[in-house]
Amino acid sequence: MATKSSGFTLIELLVVVAIVGILASVGIVAYQGYVGSAKISSAKSVMQQIALMQTEYLSSMGGYHVTHAAATCNPTEASSDSIEKELFPAGEDAAGDPKGENVITAEGGFLMCIATVGNGFEIVAEGAGDCTLRLTQSGILNDDDC
Repeated sequence: MATKSSGFTLIELLVVVAIVGILASVGIVAYQGYVGSAKISSAKSVMQQIALMQTEYLSSMGGYHVTHAAATCNPTEASSDSIEKELFPAGEDAAGDPKGENVITAEGGFLMCIATVGNGFEIVAEGAGDCTLRLTQSGILNDDDC
């Protein structure tokens, strides 16, 4: 006596799993591209904020805040912290040391520094994947390396 099966065969299930896997891999690649471009946009925004704060710093201190007294700089955690403490002050920590707003975040994926260029400055941001952003005092943004 023959019975009729109403379920899926193993081949049909494997085909569905393969299709779902292909769609997931395409989605992951697209998502990673989106996250990368969002981090670059965030870094550009922070660099513009730093440039604005440099103007305020100039009017109150008589000069620009720089993390490296040279024409170029390599961003580090220390230079990023220095920018936050000097340009975005947020009071003092428990030990009485000055602290800054957390505008250059680890989630942003970029470290920043400020170099002396002539009588002005250049803000440099480096992120993962050899992406380097440069913003001059005059507002010219170079993002050719990203």
